[in-house]
Amino acid sequence: MIFQHTPIMLNKCIELLDVKPDGIYVDCTAGGGGHSQAILSKLSQNGRLIDIDKDTEALEACKTRFAQYSNVTYVHSDYKRFDNILDELGIDKVDGIMVDLGISSYQIDNRERGFSYMSKDAPLDMRMDQTQSFSAYDVVNTYDEQHLIKILRDYGEEKFALQIAKNIVKVRQSAPIATCGELDNIIAQSVPQAVQRKGGHPAKRTFQALRIEVNGELDGLEQALHSMVQRLKSGGNIVVLTFHSLEDRIVKRCFNDCITDCICPPSYPVCVCNHRAVGKLLNKKPITPDSQELADNPRSASCKLRALSKL
Repeated sequence: MIFQHTPIMLNKCIELLDVKPDGIYVDCTAGGGGHSQAILSKLSQNGRLIDIDKDTEALEACKTRFAQYSNVTYVHSDYKRFDNILDELGIDKVDGIMVDLGISSYQIDNRERGFSYMSKDAPLDMRMDQTQSFSAYDVVNTYDEQHLIKILRDYGEEKFALQIAKNIVKVRQSAPIATCGELDNIIAQSVPQAVQRKGGHPAKRTFQALRIEVNGELDGLEQALHSMVQRLKSGGNIVVLTFHSLEDRIVKRCFNDCITDCICPPSYPVCVCNHRAVGKLLNKKPITPDSQELADNPRSASCKLRALSKL
């Protein structure tokens, strides 16, 4: 299966990134290379692109796609190691950063990766980095009931977390839950039929929660974003795409901190934090896909774009 993914709001992302021909740019989630391709098309031979991804299949796809380019560096790592990655490459500051926090279409559609509730016979996997051993199978079959409830509520915002967790624990007492289809059936039996008829696929929120847990998607995200802003050159831009409210809240909070001089509690009579703004918003409200993109790519529906420029 070819690693393919349609980048969302591509033109807007590149417009806000404002690529300088001789600049250094980082695509923190290279994926299928859609954003990287657009960045490379604007770079000169003196420019440089750093492609980061946890998924080795994504990096291999990018290496093939960009074989004719000599100014791309590929890094198999988590973008949350941003500071370390730049230090290891001997780079102090960069001109722009692209962060697409969504799962790629390839990962969803590749049944063997076990990301989708539609992949009935696929193993419960959901690892973005296939070199790690911890998978969705481990979460579903080893977490106790309270831990399952917590991640379903916190990461999936699942109203029926209690019943789903109870049924998971009950079923696995007989045999491990090994496939996406088995888990999907448990969820279907846990969510009331009336809710299923009106609320979309009942497994969507649970699968999202498991994916976030397996890949530690929210762990250290805010700290990583702050590190990225600090490593931007003055006038450099960071563009972030989020796909659910938990991510978007973190990005919004980080960017608000970056544009605010004082972050002391309102009750303090004078500032004691000595915090100073380091950036300015490029869009005050999140940008969402237009009607044409929604029609062409329904998976873009939950996407929000936020961008910030370093002072």
